[in-house]
Amino acid sequence: MCQGMSNQLTLLGTRENHYDNMVRMYSNCAVVLDNLEVTYTLNHQNLSFLQSIQEVGGYVLVAMNEARTVPLRNLKLIRGQTLYEGKYALLVMSNYNRNHSAAAINFTGGLAQLQLSNLTEILRGGVKMSHNPLLCNVDSIQWADIVDQSSNPSMLFKQDDFAHQCEPCHPSCVNGSCWAAGAEHCQKFTKLSCAEQCSRRCRGPKPSDCCNEHCAAGCNGPRATDCLACRLFNDDGTCKDACPPEKLYDLKTHQVVHNPNAKFTYGATCVKACPRNYVVTGGSCVRTCNAGMFEVDDNGVQRCRTCEGACPKACDGVGVGALVNTLAVNASNIESFQNCTKINGDIFLIETSFTGDAHYKIPPMDPAKLEYFRTVKEITGFLVIQKWPENLTSLSVFENLEIIRGRTTRAQHSLAVVRAHNLRWLGLRSLKEVSAGWVTLKDNPQLCYTRSDQWTRLFRSTDQTVTLRNVASPQLCQEQNRTCHPECSQDGCWGPGPAMCVSCQHFDRSGHCVASCNLLHGEPRELAVNGSCVECHPECRATDGAPTCHGQGPDQCSQCAHVQDGPHCVPRCPHGVMGDDDMTVWKYADGQGHCQSCHRNCTEGCTGPGMSGCSGAARHSTLAVGVVSGLLLVVILSLVVFVLLRRRQIKRKRTMRRLLQERELVEPLTPSGEAPNQALLRMLKETELKKIRVLGSGAFGTVFKGLWIPDGEGVKIPVAIKVLREATSPKANKEILDEAYVMASVDHPHVCRLLGICLTSSVQLVTQLMAYGCLLDYVRQHREHVGAQWLLNWCVQIAKGMCYLEERHLVHRDLAARNVLVKTPNHVKITDFGLAKLLTADEKEYHSDGGKVPIKWMALESILQWTYTHKSDVWSYGVTVWELMTFGSKPYDGIAAGEVASLLERGERLPQPPVCTIDVYMLMVKCWMIDPSSRPSFRELIVEFSKMARDPSRYLVLQCEPPSPSDSRFYSRLLSSDEADDVVDAEEYLLPYKGSSDHSDHPCRAAAHPARANSLAMRYISDPTGNVFDKDHLPGHEYVNQAEAGGSSGRSDFHNPNYEDSSPFWGSSSPPYPQEYRKMGPRAQEGPEYLNTAQNSLPRAASLDNPDYRADFLPAPEPPDALFLPAAQNHEYLGLATATQTSAY
Repeated sequence: MCQGMSNQLTLLGTRENHYDNMVRMYSNCAVVLDNLEVTYTLNHQNLSFLQSIQEVGGYVLVAMNEARTVPLRNLKLIRGQTLYEGKYALLVMSNYNRNHSAAAINFTGGLAQLQLSNLTEILRGGVKMSHNPLLCNVDSIQWADIVDQSSNPSMLFKQDDFAHQCEPCHPSCVNGSCWAAGAEHCQKFTKLSCAEQCSRRCRGPKPSDCCNEHCAAGCNGPRATDCLACRLFNDDGTCKDACPPEKLYDLKTHQVVHNPNAKFTYGATCVKACPRNYVVTGGSCVRTCNAGMFEVDDNGVQRCRTCEGACPKACDGVGVGALVNTLAVNASNIESFQNCTKINGDIFLIETSFTGDAHYKIPPMDPAKLEYFRTVKEITGFLVIQKWPENLTSLSVFENLEIIRGRTTRAQHSLAVVRAHNLRWLGLRSLKEVSAGWVTLKDNPQLCYTRSDQWTRLFRSTDQTVTLRNVASPQLCQEQNRTCHPECSQDGCWGPGPAMCVSCQHFDRSGHCVASCNLLHGEPRELAVNGSCVECHPECRATDGAPTCHGQGPDQCSQCAHVQDGPHCVPRCPHGVMGDDDMTVWKYADGQGHCQSCHRNCTEGCTGPGMSGCSGAARHSTLAVGVVSGLLLVVILSLVVFVLLRRRQIKRKRTMRRLLQERELVEPLTPSGEAPNQALLRMLKETELKKIRVLGSGAFGTVFKGLWIPDGEGVKIPVAIKVLREATSPKANKEILDEAYVMASVDHPHVCRLLGICLTSSVQLVTQLMAYGCLLDYVRQHREHVGAQWLLNWCVQIAKGMCYLEERHLVHRDLAARNVLVKTPNHVKITDFGLAKLLTADEKEYHSDGGKVPIKWMALESILQWTYTHKSDVWSYGVTVWELMTFGSKPYDGIAAGEVASLLERGERLPQPPVCTIDVYMLMVKCWMIDPSSRPSFRELIVEFSKMARDPSRYLVLQCEPPSPSDSRFYSRLLSSDEADDVVDAEEYLLPYKGSSDHSDHPCRAAAHPARANSLAMRYISDPTGNVFDKDHLPGHEYVNQAEAGGSSGRSDFHNPNYEDSSPFWGSSSPPYPQEYRKMGPRAQEGPEYLNTAQNSLPRAASLDNPDYRADFLPAPEPPDALFLPAAQNHEYLGLATATQTSAY
C-alpha cells in the first residue's frame, strides 16, 4: 500500500523533481489509499512504475503530461472516496505540448494512449476528459458499464477538433470499444452483458456467471474469494461487509469477550495492526481522534479515549476540519492555533503566508503570531516550512514539539525546512519522535547544530531517511564557534547553549545541562535522580555540608523548614482537619517543632498540652448580637426604600391622569420633529375624463391619451390616463396608490406632475401629457442633430430634479434615460416613480425585498445587498449621462444582467463615449465608485455640469453643432383630437392654484420656488434643431428576469391592434407650435413651460445667463401665493415614445 497524493495541479519543484516524487510514492504499490495523481510528465520519462497499481481509494488525475502513454494497465477499481472538484473520480485533461512558434496549430507531444485496459468499475463519482488533442480511442468506451448510473455521476467530455491519426480498435473488441489499439486493450464488460438475475457484476452472460454481492470490478467465480476487487473490505483475499471486530459475544458465558482474530479496517483492507503513525478507534485505523476524545498509548498502540471533563486542546491543522480547503497557514487562520497542544493535520508555511494573497484578499501574517505554536506538542501530519521570516534565526516557536507522526506527508516528507536563508539553528529541543515520513533540510546556508545521526534516533521505521543539502559545513560552523555546548553529550544539539542539548553529558536540570547538582550547596537544594537534578521539597530545610533531602517527597527531608507532623514536613500543624472516625483533629507544635494532639475536650484548638492549653470561646454572644442588629437594620432600610418608591409611582400616575383629562396637551408625548406633508391630492370624477386613444399597455394596466374636462370650467386639458386592470391583485392596487403618494409629494420644474386620481373600479392616475416622449428615443432619433450645449443642458436639468428628490428624502431607484421625458426640446422632466421609496427624516437608506429591477443601471451595493440610497441614484445618474453621450447606446450591451455584478467587482466600467473629453468621463467614473461616500452629490454634479455648459465645445467634441431638433407635426399629431377646441395646458390651468409647501432650506430647492417672469431659473436655450435625421429602433429594457425586447422605429410593441404609427418626421429648425397650443388662453404667457422656453434663438454667449450653467442658480425666494399642488409623472403613462417600450420589473 501507499498513501497517495493530494497536490492536484501543483508542480513540486522542477518537472524532474516532480517525477522523482511520483516514482518514490507509487513504485511497487498495488493499492493507493488516497489519490493517484500522474501530472507534469515528460515524453522521455519512464512511467512503467504505474503498472503495479490495481486499486485507488480516491480519484485518478492524469493532467499536464507530455508522455504519450500512461500505462495503468492493471488498475481495476477507482473507489472515489474523495472526488476532484467534489464530483469527478477520473480526470484526464490538458495533456499536450503545443509548438507556439509554428504558424499553424501544432502539437509536439501529448497523451495518445490511456491504457486503462482492466478498469471495470468506478464506485463513486463521474468522469471528465478535456483538452487532449492527441488522445485516441477513448471516445469508444462504454462508460455505462464502468460508472454507477444510479448515483447520477457528472460526465463531461470535450472533443478536440485537431486532426490526428489513431489506430482503430482490434476487431475482437466488443462493440468496437477499446482503450488503445491491440486485443489486450479491449474494454472488459462486467455489467452491461450480465443476466437479469445478477445484482451487480458478472463474468459472462449466463445466470451462473454472476459475481458475489461483495465483489467489485468483476470476478473469476461465484464466491466471495473469487472477486477481482472488494466492494467494501478485503480480509486476506475474502471480500466482506466488515472486518472481524475486537469484541465478540460468548453464547456460553453470556459475556463480551476479546476476539483473538480481530482486525482493524485500514482503507478497504483488514489488518492485524494499524501502522505505527495511525491511531485506533472503534476497530479502525484513523489519522485523528473524534471530538471529545484524545490519544493515549495503550501498550505501544495509540488509541482514542473519551475525555473525562475537558480534553487537552486539539486544533485542526491544514487539510482537516475547518481548514480542509486551506492551502497553508496564513493570517486568516493563524488565530485558530492559540493554546493548542495538538495539531490534527498539517502545518504548512509558504511565501504567501507572510506576504498575503491578493486573489483571496488575505493580508500578510504578522510573524509575531508564530508564537502561537509554542504550546504545540504533537503534529499528526507533517511540518513543512518553505518560507521563514528573516528576523527569526531559529524554529524556537516549536521548542515544545515532541512528536511528528507523519500520518499525512507532503511528497513523502513529514518534516521539511527549505530556503530559510537566515536560519542558524533549529531549536527543536523537545522533539523525541518522527513516526513516519522523510526529513529534508535544504537550501539553508547558515544552518548549524544539525547532524544526520541525531535524526535517525527519532525515526521509527527503516524506510525513513534524512537529507541535508546546502546547509552550513561543519568547518564553517567550527570557525564561527557555532558548535554544541560542552555539557552536551555526543548525541548532538539543536542550537547554542546548554538548553539545546539532545542529551546531557552529566546532569539535566529542568532542560539545561549542568556539570553537577546542588547537593550540599547552592539554591535550590537538589538530589540526583537518573542523571537529572530534582529539587527537594519546599518544606525541607537547607543544610550546609549535608544532603538536604533523600527523595522528592515531604517525608524525605533531613530537617523540616517549619514543623513535622509524623514523618512529613508541613507548614503548620493541623487545625480543625477531619480525621478518622469523623473526628476533628487539632494539634499544636511543641518545643522541638513536632506536632502534638490537643486535649480531646478542646473544640477550637489549643496552644499547649492539657485543658489549660485549649483556646477560649467566649465571643459567641457578641457575635449573635451583631448578626441580629445587622438584620434589623437591613429590614428597616428596605421598608423605607419601598415606601419612597411607592409614593413616587402614585404621584406619577396622578400627573398622567390629570394630563389626559385636560382638553389640550401642553406638549406632544412623542414628538417626531418632522414637518407635515402638505401636498394636495386632487380627486377626479370619471365623467371629467375622456379617453381618446390607447398609447400603450403594460403589466398593470393601459395608458390612454385623453382630455380632462373639469366641471363648469369650460376648458380641456390634454392628459395621459393610466388605468389599472380590473383583475389586478390587491398588491398592484397598493403599489399604484404608493406611486400616486410619491408623485403627489413632489413639485419641481424637472419632475413630472400628477394632476389627480380617479378612484373607480379600476384606479386611474391622471398626469400631464408629454409631447416628445422619453429622452432615450429623442437622442436616438436626433443623434445627428443634437449639439453639445443641449446634452450638457439636459445633464444639468436631470441633476436638478434628482437634487430636489434627494432633498425630499426620496430615492428614485429607476433613473435612466427612458425615464426622463421631453416636455420641449429644451425642457426635460424625471418620471417613473414605480420603484421610488420615500424615506423618513432619520432614514439614510432603503432595503428592498427583491423584485424585478434594472440591474445595468444599479449601483453595486444595490445589486448585491438590495440597498438603495441617494448615492445609488448618483450611480444611475452616471449611467444615464453615458446613455445621452452615446446617443442612446445600451449599457453593457451583450452582457447578461446576471454577470454585471461580477464585472463591476473586477473593476470594469462603461467605456468613455467618443464625444466626451476626459473631464466629462471622469465625472461619470466618480459616479461609479464602489464606496458610496466617494461619489459626488447631485449638488456637486449641478455645479460641474453647469461649468461645462458655459463652454460646451471644450468638453464635448461633435462633428458639428446643429440646431435643436423639434417637430411641430409630431407634437401636433400627439395632441390632436376631435376635441381640440378650448384645449388648455395642464400647468397653465393649475398655475393660479400653485403654492409652495416646501419648508426646507437646502440649496437645491431653488427650482421648487414659484417661477418668476424673466427669472434666470426659468430661462433655457432656444431650439437649435431643424434637420431631418434617420430613425432608429427603440430599445427594450434590460432588466433581470426579462428577455430583451426588440423594438422598431415605426410600430409599438404593446398589445394594441389599433395603436398608431407615430414615427416623427422632423421639419424646419424653428417650427411653429401646434394649433392646439395657440388656443391655450390668456394665461399661457404666465405658465412655467413658457417661461422656460426662449422665443428666439440665443447666441452662444448668452448661455452664461442660463441657470443650468451657473453654480449660484438659486432664485430669490418668494412668499407662497396659493395652495401647494405638487405632481410627478410615471413613464407608463407618458407620450408615444415611452408607450412603445414594455418595462417589466
